[in-house]
Amino acid sequence: MPHESELFGDLPEQCVPEAPGRGMPRLRQPERHQLGWQVAMIDDLVARDHPVRAVWAFVQALDLRALHDAVKAREGVPGQAPPAPELMMALWLWATVDGVGSARQLARLCEQHLAYRWLCGGVSMNYHTLSDFRVAHAEVLDRLLAGGVAALVEQGLVALDVLAQDGLKVRAAAGAGSFRRRERLGKLAVAAKARVERLRAELEADPAAGDRRQRAAQQRAAREQEERVKAALDRMSELEAERARREKTNKAEVSRQKEPRASTTDAEARAMKLADGGFRPAYNMQIVSAAKGQVIVAVDIDTSGSDRGLARPTLEGLGAAGTRPSDYLVDGGFAKNEDIEWAHQSGIKLWCPPAQSKHGTDPYAPRPDDKPGVADWRRRMASEPGKALYKERAKAECPNAWARRMGLARLLVRGKHKARAVLLWFALAHNMLRAFALRRAAMAAAT
Repeated sequence: MPHESELFGDLPEQCVPEAPGRGMPRLRQPERHQLGWQVAMIDDLVARDHPVRAVWAFVQALDLRALHDAVKAREGVPGQAPPAPELMMALWLWATVDGVGSARQLARLCEQHLAYRWLCGGVSMNYHTLSDFRVAHAEVLDRLLAGGVAALVEQGLVALDVLAQDGLKVRAAAGAGSFRRRERLGKLAVAAKARVERLRAELEADPAAGDRRQRAAQQRAAREQEERVKAALDRMSELEAERARREKTNKAEVSRQKEPRASTTDAEARAMKLADGGFRPAYNMQIVSAAKGQVIVAVDIDTSGSDRGLARPTLEGLGAAGTRPSDYLVDGGFAKNEDIEWAHQSGIKLWCPPAQSKHGTDPYAPRPDDKPGVADWRRRMASEPGKALYKERAKAECPNAWARRMGLARLLVRGKHKARAVLLWFALAHNMLRAFALRRAAMAAAT
């Protein structure tokens, strides 16, 4: 074997840098240009106890046959296969729990985040598909919400004898400056129609393919603007009819109000007074929850800024679905003598605090013009058992708090139908989490 001096004899002598006091630090620096192999199954990317696995198991137990029947891609038929409905459901449920409300953001997370990549399992996603799925199946979401509540009731985890209703105002995808009066809307409609016709003529006369594509996009945008202005005009007609009805009963108050306006961005949105005292476009989302279990039983959306008079239509909807509570808890904004009397005749005890009189009289004291239902309501609300029961209404605030936590503060979709679909996704995600918690508590109590 050659001597060490012969092997390295022709190498120059290496000079070791000298550090005053102590040696130079030895560090591991990142080297991002170095090639390497990483072999792992997607299933190994997520821990066995990660919550996303519970979401996937929850979705697999759902009845999604209606979504499968709607798939057009079939064996022996050409066409691109869409993502499985189970995958789309799981992605939006997990995104809702995670506070993600944007389809574009969700598509990015499907490429970058381990939990979303685990759900996708190699299936590619785009934001168009995610966005369309989110708002296209409100009927299925309604059925899944009702079925989930029924399952919890059957297991004894939830009781529907005491229900509570509360309103939640959520900002609409429209600005305060998008509201116009009828005169301005008429001018915008004429201008939008003229622009569509001009762009259509230019598109037909221009032979260049590149310019044609650009002008086609411009024409599509102009056509959408024309449709939004038309929707705003239709909404204006509804507002004017509503104003005419109110003028018959309270002409002095209506005369002091300004001319109605409609939004050219989201025609169904309405300027409402929000929690911070400001007026901005919003939707009034109604949430009905069970006092026991804090599970959401039903949801709906209204475009009025007040909750007054919304208890009866909600109760009628619950009755049509087979749910008839014995006690119904609402806050003072819902109080309406006609609804209280109707609920009394229907065998439902409506609980809500009476409005304070400006004369300083006792609001619980009976009045000569009280009907049997209203008189019974005053007695119940003044009693100690009634006050104890009404304290259960505070639990209805918990779903609202969870809604804010999950990002239900401002909508990214337009229109009442799409806004209701977003609310249904929140209700399903909330009930899923509550089902996990209630079943864990039941198992702990049993052991």
